[in-house]
Amino acid sequence: MRTGLPRQECAITVLGGPTAVIDMGGLRIVTDPTFDEAGPHGYLTKSAGPAVDENGVGPVDLVLVSHEAHPDNLDERGRAFASTAPLVLTGPLAARRLGSPAVGLSPWTVHSVPRADGGGDLTVLAVPAVHGPEDGERDADGNINCEVTGFVLSGHGLPTVYVSGDNASIRVVAEISRRVPDIDTAVLHAGAARVPAKFGGRPLSLNGRGAAAAAAVLGADTVVPAHYDGWAHFSEGLSEIELAFHEAGLTSLLRVTAHGTWVRLTR
Repeated sequence: MRTGLPRQECAITVLGGPTAVIDMGGLRIVTDPTFDEAGPHGYLTKSAGPAVDENGVGPVDLVLVSHEAHPDNLDERGRAFASTAPLVLTGPLAARRLGSPAVGLSPWTVHSVPRADGGGDLTVLAVPAVHGPEDGERDADGNINCEVTGFVLSGHGLPTVYVSGDNASIRVVAEISRRVPDIDTAVLHAGAARVPAKFGGRPLSLNGRGAAAAAAVLGADTVVPAHYDGWAHFSEGLSEIELAFHEAGLTSLLRVTAHGTWVRLTR
């Protein structure tokens, strides 16, 4: 396990599972923190711990939680980590359950975070996500599986970064692309997560071909895949993602490095 992550000017690293660290605008941002070691989590099983633990991540300015209902996106140590952050942005239902410092954002609403580099604000736009097949049964709150929130990060002089959360819907991706036409980097939760008891075992997140389709629809210059390893219910790994991008002629968009190493972000 790597012991530390020096601050970067504008870069991202995936730590395993859905968890990524994004440094931009002088801020350190962590997405869907999962820091537990391998082991059972109810009906899910974690197969590998993170490349860098919470101590190695160091002080954080903002945590983004796509959803707190499933431990593969917010496990026990991830919850403890988020609770000590200055600010957590998530969906409205998740914010009520998590409590302070969580702030709930409905889709297409914005929260501004002062940047530490003096460049004004980092704008965080909440965007929708569908955690399963489009025709899946909806719960009492109108969500498929549960409430999930994606995020678009932007600011003066910064690249625009889309973090998908556990979204399986290309229709949603198309709507995001229509409303935010200039996405530079897409962090896509892939892995084709499957739970036999849910929706007949159909994918709850993007498979490789879905991720390639999402990249094409978004028109992003850079795609950083996440959420494809570290948990036993992920049915596709990096090789399937790479093959799908190769077959689609989009290999040049993929940026894959060893977990805990940085990918530079550019406009």
